[in-house]
Amino acid sequence: MNRIDPLQRATDAPAPLFRKVLIANRGEIACRILRTLRNMNIRAVAVYHAVDRQAPHARLADEAVEIRGDTPVAAYLDISQIVEAALSAGADAIHPGYGFLSENARFAVAVKDAGLIFIGPDARSIELMGDKLSAREFALAHDVPVAPSVASTGDLDAFRAAAAKIGFPLLIKAAAGGGGKGMCIVRVAAEVGEAARIAASEAHRYFGDGRIYAESYVERPRHIEVQVAGDGEGGAIHLFERECSVQRRFQKIVEEAPAANLPQTLREAICAAAVRLTSAACYRNLGTVEFILGEDGRFYFLEMNTRLQVEHPITEMVTGLDLVRLQLEIAAGLELPLRQDEVRMNGYALECRICAENPERDFLPGTGIVRLLEVPSAPFLRFENALDIGQKVTVDFDPMLAKLVVRGNTRTEAIDRSIRALDDLALLGVTTNVDYLARVLDHSAFRAGQLDTGFVREHSSELAPPPLTTELTHAAVIASALGFREFRNVAFETPEPYASMGRWRN
Repeated sequence: MNRIDPLQRATDAPAPLFRKVLIANRGEIACRILRTLRNMNIRAVAVYHAVDRQAPHARLADEAVEIRGDTPVAAYLDISQIVEAALSAGADAIHPGYGFLSENARFAVAVKDAGLIFIGPDARSIELMGDKLSAREFALAHDVPVAPSVASTGDLDAFRAAAAKIGFPLLIKAAAGGGGKGMCIVRVAAEVGEAARIAASEAHRYFGDGRIYAESYVERPRHIEVQVAGDGEGGAIHLFERECSVQRRFQKIVEEAPAANLPQTLREAICAAAVRLTSAACYRNLGTVEFILGEDGRFYFLEMNTRLQVEHPITEMVTGLDLVRLQLEIAAGLELPLRQDEVRMNGYALECRICAENPERDFLPGTGIVRLLEVPSAPFLRFENALDIGQKVTVDFDPMLAKLVVRGNTRTEAIDRSIRALDDLALLGVTTNVDYLARVLDHSAFRAGQLDTGFVREHSSELAPPPLTTELTHAAVIASALGFREFRNVAFETPEPYASMGRWRN
């Protein structure tokens, strides 16, 4: 179906890099990409499953093509349908966003074979870095630190013996995929067999690949990642680092840039290692190199994500760069627009992932209907979302609903502004982690930058909600009721027959 662009395009803009780009994604990231395409005078094509027929990303695009599948997720993972949608719409290129097919080498090949441009790295890079074992070997070969590890060959006794030589604790992980699936910590030799069995089973279930490996587990690690850009010919730069240590179930909920309390010499060493890896791989487009940082200052390569990251807006906030635009420029064959010494970092930025989940029930995903959405507004704030009043939130997709991104001149200012914005954000009808995120940011350890990936677990009791008083219960009930038109009508409108009588006196 064709859409009319709701915003007028500039008529004196330079010729666009692409005439039309299909966005192979949905939700807030599709809306984010669409915004840059519009700013660059490039027409946008959306794809949508029936459940997303009226979703913002489908409504706001210049064109929208329906895709079908047994489930909504299956539709967005259907390579042939999406490529055909791009061809039928006359698109020049496809942007995968993140998630879904963004790190699928077969998709990158299919896009290229169809005569289209894939806005991301080539299939070779995706395959190299998508397999954690090959990525680790490549990192070692190019002087990037990697934690001691051993891969399973299917011989459990041999795997157990080799793992014991590394020493405990160990982290058993899936060779393919991520997101915490197929991952567990083992602290004694007796646990290796069962942990390996469970990890392999999960890896096969989620990624269709049961290979696993074990590596030294760094106690109280920090998760530091570096945003990189490569020209495909060995040229590469970094756009500084992000701290992603605040996680639940191995998934991030708060990110910040730059990392707190990171010595400059260590920052330079981590960023240099990321650039070295990117350059050696002749990597093209944007990517993120992730590291584990120990309390002793030693850091180890974790993985490379060959796509745009969920947390890319905080890098945009502190560098002033549009990373989606940078992706498009590189994909169009332009040189990297900046030299390393031209990249500047100004201020601090935080991103809070707003998720439909209940922190009090081990972050169990929630469902519902968005009844009320009121978003704070400020020059230093971005609320990345694709929410509508009346929108159904289901378990069909990831529970992340939106991202609150806030910048400050200092880290303290960014934290204070973020807490105020979370307090001002009203999202009713779905249980979310908004209040929980505010408590995380206001925790003394977070304010002090005392972070590691066990932050949520370690401070769980202190992050629990305060006791619910009678007064607070009454206020919550009243506030919730006021969000429903039927209640307001009954409570405040003049009943009949008096409403028809107009102004009167007795």
